[in-house]
Amino acid sequence: MENNKIRIVVAGPRGKMGSETIHMISETPHFELAAAVDNKNDGMSVRDLEGLPDIDAPIYTDIEACFSNIKADVLIDLTHPDAGKAHFQAAVDYGVRPVIGTSGFTNDDVARFEQKLSDKNLGGIIAPNFAIGAVLVMKFSQMASKYFPDVEIIELHHDQKRDAPSGTAVKTAEMIQKVRESKKQGHPDEKETIKGARGAETDGMHIHSVRLPGLVAHQEVLFGGEGEMLTLRHDSFNRKSFMTGVRFAVETVMSLDTLVYGLENILD
Repeated sequence: MENNKIRIVVAGPRGKMGSETIHMISETPHFELAAAVDNKNDGMSVRDLEGLPDIDAPIYTDIEACFSNIKADVLIDLTHPDAGKAHFQAAVDYGVRPVIGTSGFTNDDVARFEQKLSDKNLGGIIAPNFAIGAVLVMKFSQMASKYFPDVEIIELHHDQKRDAPSGTAVKTAEMIQKVRESKKQGHPDEKETIKGARGAETDGMHIHSVRLPGLVAHQEVLFGGEGEMLTLRHDSFNRKSFMTGVRFAVETVMSLDTLVYGLENILD
């Protein structure tokens, strides 16, 4: 690190998450924006983009050209799965530590990238959600499922989200499955009169996805017991809610030598 600053490349600077990330970097004394990767505006500077801080960092449309010309410690990608996977591979190839916050990484993808990073003794983080509160709901849900095995997940997001269910909901279900015995929930003769009424099903649990304008990122995990119900809920009302986790991930990834999947695995 030059001047004790972590040099960062951000993918998708014009997106809502990318823009918020650049603002966070500009407000963090030990971070430095080295460059941005965009699908247009090649050769321009970040300061030329509307709504972004006055930072003289170059924009590249080709991530390999970026890494060839810019010294970087960390790549932050909060775009979408296809770009995230390609950018992850490029980062590994150039010895840059990836911090990826896009949904859509399969278990096979995670295993493959874990091996690539381990081969290079390089750290990386993939996190379905960077909001600390959302991560805590995942952890609390795993704890609760030991005592409340009947559970359903409702996730609510803005109507421009491309994947359903959300990566956060999938990760929550995976964490619950680690401690909960498989159980088919509902009446054994239950039938949907409208297809999909009960949502997606995994390991007997149901996941419901809501997509509406005005929402950002929200999740409820409902546990039913004899005569009682436990509800765990988290709401992100704006994208600034994710920045504490992104900052923490960047700081932490510098001391990792393998891939971590899920922010909960680096929270004490």
